[in-house]
Amino acid sequence: MQTHGTAAHPQRFEAPERHFAGMSADFLARIVAAACDVALVVDSQGVIRDVSLGASAAAELAELRQWVGRRWSETVTIENRGKVQAMLAAGQPAADPGTTAAVMPERQVTHALSGGIDLPISYSIVPLDAQGGVLALGRDLREVAAVQQRLVDAQQSMERDYLRLRHTEARYRLLFEAVDEAVLVLDASSLVVFEHNAAATQLLGDAGKRLIGRSLLDLLQAGSQADAQAALAQARSGGRCDDLPVRLAAPSGTAGQGAELHLSASAFRQDSTTLLLARLSSTAATSPQKGASQGEASPSLLDVVNTLPDAFVLTDMQGRILSANQAFGDMLQLPPGEAVVGQPLDRWLGRTSVDMSVLIGNLRQHGVLRLFPTTLRSGFGEASPVEVSAVAVPDGRQACLGFAIRDVARRLPAETRPTRQLPRSVEQLTGLVGRLPLKDIVGETTDLIEKLCIEAALELTRDHRASAAEMLGLSRQSLYVKLRRYGILGDTTQDDTMASD
Repeated sequence: MQTHGTAAHPQRFEAPERHFAGMSADFLARIVAAACDVALVVDSQGVIRDVSLGASAAAELAELRQWVGRRWSETVTIENRGKVQAMLAAGQPAADPGTTAAVMPERQVTHALSGGIDLPISYSIVPLDAQGGVLALGRDLREVAAVQQRLVDAQQSMERDYLRLRHTEARYRLLFEAVDEAVLVLDASSLVVFEHNAAATQLLGDAGKRLIGRSLLDLLQAGSQADAQAALAQARSGGRCDDLPVRLAAPSGTAGQGAELHLSASAFRQDSTTLLLARLSSTAATSPQKGASQGEASPSLLDVVNTLPDAFVLTDMQGRILSANQAFGDMLQLPPGEAVVGQPLDRWLGRTSVDMSVLIGNLRQHGVLRLFPTTLRSGFGEASPVEVSAVAVPDGRQACLGFAIRDVARRLPAETRPTRQLPRSVEQLTGLVGRLPLKDIVGETTDLIEKLCIEAALELTRDHRASAAEMLGLSRQSLYVKLRRYGILGDTTQDDTMASD
């Protein structure tokens, strides 16, 4: 779009007088209506004398017909009135009567419609007559503006995600370097060292200065390599391996044996690649204090979880609470002496029992769930919006579910933007009075609201239609009929299952 600076000249027909000679005014009007979304005939005083709407905008922008008789500058927002005056001035007849009328560069203005709606239009000006009248040819830019807004939202979301990633990386790096235990990140297949902390460099001595790119087995004595390789293979397949006594290779050029260490490892995935987190500890440091260190780890972790600002709840596989931290009790505002242990979590979490069913169903199927929007009801019945991230641990000493619950009531409203709007304003609905019976007007509004509610329920339950039917208070068959009626059907397999029920 050319809005300022030097405008490019349009490439016109070579013989317009041969092709368009003798054309009627009605034919020209049809050409204008087909070529643009909005066309205005404006006189030399800046008053709109006629309005033409293209086929795509005729029904939706019918109120533009009311502009006839008004000044063009009065139909736009205050900051755009200068642009209108500039376009009118550019459309005045040239001083030389023989000069051919030219199409002026496009200028974008924003019209203020009823109901506070903005209508961005890009206009090109064509002089009409010697008295200063102009023809304003406009293109509707709402779709372009919507795409631009989505682009801005996506850019802001990427920036927020990048900032969170940087913060997470900084916390990881600080924790990684602060650990007293030697920690190495290995490729699970080749056992090559990708990364290590400062404690590993200190423990391994001169060999620690050249760790990156070397196999961990090269750092061990020949007698320890086979056992270490078997233990790391067990960690790769089973998720972890327990402490294994190993001995470091003796420094080059020296006789004797290297230090004896304990090796343990656990597997994790990153970018579809399996890695191993290997830990090396000195036997002198671990043997006398092994029981004490293991005894201190669990209370420390419990202290951290209990003092988290976000609520954390541990339940059994049916959703009955096993333990919860202090933040969960604060969010519930329970009376003194009332315990949450042993209570079902859906007593407080979820708009209805459907939410908890969806949560547990997804956890059993996928093992993890992130940022699920729902509500948490306090002990006084007050509901507040929350986001839930959860994980299932079915293979531990006791199968359980862990829920991290974050209150999002104080989040900035810019984080969410309504995605659905009623296609008719109140003025448009009241404008139907006299043209349609009241029953038809109410029916049209009811159908619209019903469709929006069904779409919202499907979004909340992540397209789990049985749960959506329960949330809406409908039978599965009734929801199936409404899905077909409003054209929201998707997966036919699920549709057939619902219909058979």
